[in-house]
Amino acid sequence: MESTGSPHWPRELPRHIELPRTSVHYNLEVSAHRYPEKPLCIFYDSPLTYGKAWLEVLELAGFLRARCGVKRGDRVLLFMQNSPQFILSYYAILRADAMVVPVNPMNLSDELRHYVQDADATTAIVGQELFAQVQPLMGTGGLDHVIVAAYSDYLTQPTDLKVPEHCAAPRAAIAGPGVTLWSDALGAKLEPGPTEAGPDDLCVMPYTSGTTGLPKGCIHTHGTVMNTIVAGALWFRMIPDSAILATLPYFHVTGMQGSMNSPIYGGCTIVLMQRWDRDTAARLIERHRVQAWTNISTMAIDFLSNPDLGRYDLSSLRRIGGGGAAMPEAVAQRLKDLVGLDYIEGYGLSETIAPTHINPPDRPKKQCLGIPIFDTDVRIVNPDTLAELGPDEIGEIVSAGGQIFKGYWKNPEATAAAFFERDGKRFFRTGDLGRRDEEGYFFIVDRLKRMINASGYKVWPAEVETMLYRHPDVQEACIVGTPDANRGETVKAFIVLKSGRKENVRSEDIIAWAREHMAAYKIPRVVEFADALPKSATGKVQWRLLQEKEFTKA
Repeated sequence: MESTGSPHWPRELPRHIELPRTSVHYNLEVSAHRYPEKPLCIFYDSPLTYGKAWLEVLELAGFLRARCGVKRGDRVLLFMQNSPQFILSYYAILRADAMVVPVNPMNLSDELRHYVQDADATTAIVGQELFAQVQPLMGTGGLDHVIVAAYSDYLTQPTDLKVPEHCAAPRAAIAGPGVTLWSDALGAKLEPGPTEAGPDDLCVMPYTSGTTGLPKGCIHTHGTVMNTIVAGALWFRMIPDSAILATLPYFHVTGMQGSMNSPIYGGCTIVLMQRWDRDTAARLIERHRVQAWTNISTMAIDFLSNPDLGRYDLSSLRRIGGGGAAMPEAVAQRLKDLVGLDYIEGYGLSETIAPTHINPPDRPKKQCLGIPIFDTDVRIVNPDTLAELGPDEIGEIVSAGGQIFKGYWKNPEATAAAFFERDGKRFFRTGDLGRRDEEGYFFIVDRLKRMINASGYKVWPAEVETMLYRHPDVQEACIVGTPDANRGETVKAFIVLKSGRKENVRSEDIIAWAREHMAAYKIPRVVEFADALPKSATGKVQWRLLQEKEFTKA
């Protein structure tokens, strides 16, 4: 049964929207022509206007085309922290008719190599503090051109705010074959020429992992990305006078769409933070009269637990919400008591470029995914037979809509396994178990896929295991989630050491090695050594048995 007829649809909104048949970068061009002197973003009290931003996007796009040889459909790595340069790079890559490959800045060289090679990327735009991770991948590593940005170039005004160390660092004299400083790339004043990209062209490719193997690229076009840009702007009434606090990382689809692309489409001002700091967030809300803030529950919990929160004027806030993990009911009530707002939860994946579901702002439910947004058909099916299930029956959440990705990059087998057709629609299998109540609201129950949700970061055990097998003393490894008071879940490794190494290797050694080879959020915080791992009759490690025992023990 179709899910598009919820009786609690927001009163002011149509159920169907007509999407622009234009490229995503055109959204910035339009807002720049409409509001040239208005701040697109305010970065620790330093404004960047829409007009100046668009001019710099054109200059950077011109450099990408003329000096880096970027062509229509090419993939360009974007490897930096939240900053004005991230926004400018994202839109310049699109204006060059290329595809953005956003990469978590916590990744190290060993992890980054996969993204470069899999995406066939020859150009990257990076923050200067991350250049050391990129440098080994230049030349024979696959990258021919790297543009290096210093965030402090855009700190143009004095501030009393707490500015992160990497953000405040002065521009470094980084040089070498194929390396260009951001300032020099813009200083070349090159023209990008006409744009050809339209709604069916490649736009952005976030990577996601799964039950096996390395991360997979999710192919999104300008059309799929435009879908949730427009949907988010309408659902949350993003109007030009709005100020949006951006604290979620832009490499992730929730931050990318909800705190960057939708506000730009609406002509809003983005109040941009590079690193989470609860006092800085409160001061920014007060100082810039922020109306809306999309976050993850761990940020909201930390924000609300601040003993000094009462010192700040938060009266401008009109909306707070997010996703990634359910908001605890007690914390949601504290938010309601403090500022009179309900926490608006939503649900989406990299494959859906953020939301397929959002709670109606006027009638949200707690710890709920929400209802399917515009023109999105979501159903609950039996994960084995794909038979459709009724209200309050638990099954796999499957979605069909204009925001669904086109497939996994260079992985037709995984793409075929992720979809099925019904009623003339192509449904994506999310791998999440959920249910739908009588009023059309959806709730998540469990995951079919192996995944650990650590402070909103998705950790895929198979990827961590693959890295651990490179350790010279590890014979076998199995990764599971274990409850954590601060992160919700954290990463635990069951390790079988090679013969003769049991007396020489400690858990601290494994953790220290992991810290050198993988992003911080993936590192096992707990290591337990075992003589053997439980296996099935076919020899497969029974990770689910270890996972169940871990949560039972906790």
